[in-house]
Amino acid sequence: MSQQQKTFRRIVTGHDADNKSVIVSDAAPSHVQLVGGSGGPTFFEVWHTLEAPALIHAQPGETDEPGLVLPPPENGTRIRVIAFPPEGDAIRNLTGAEAAAKFRSMGDENASTAQPGAPHPLMHKTRTVDYGIVLEGEITMILDRGETTLKAGDIVIQNGTSHAWANRSGATCRMAFVLIDGAFTN
Repeated sequence: MSQQQKTFRRIVTGHDADNKSVIVSDAAPSHVQLVGGSGGPTFFEVWHTLEAPALIHAQPGETDEPGLVLPPPENGTRIRVIAFPPEGDAIRNLTGAEAAAKFRSMGDENASTAQPGAPHPLMHKTRTVDYGIVLEGEITMILDRGETTLKAGDIVIQNGTSHAWANRSGATCRMAFVLIDGAFTN
């Protein structure tokens, strides 16, 4: 199995009829999607909630969604793992229309903030607070003004800012993201 296809277990707990804690499911994430074809990132959709506070169901189950959706549900949360392969020229040279198509395939064409002269063609912004944890490898976070390289164990708190991810290393980078629906104050 290649590193790009490497997966993990998702263990979901709940309650039985006697209100005792039980394992409801123990398997790899059921929704895995390669975005943009060969050379694009693989999204492992782990879980999401539809509201906050989240409703705690005795037997939680998957909520149906029409494919990959970039932001969390309104007033909800989402956790996903993304495997970013090393970035090639196919990504670095995307046109605005091609970048918009990538975001459309993730259910949020309006997330794109890339304009001529932008620091990266996949610049985007969502109305969320995101906690990003580098699980393995390294990746560069690009902002409108500046960038920094994150390595395994680093955590970024993304506060609704325009950004892009560039894997400039020679190996896949895996990150876990917790996305929380938000509202801008201005």
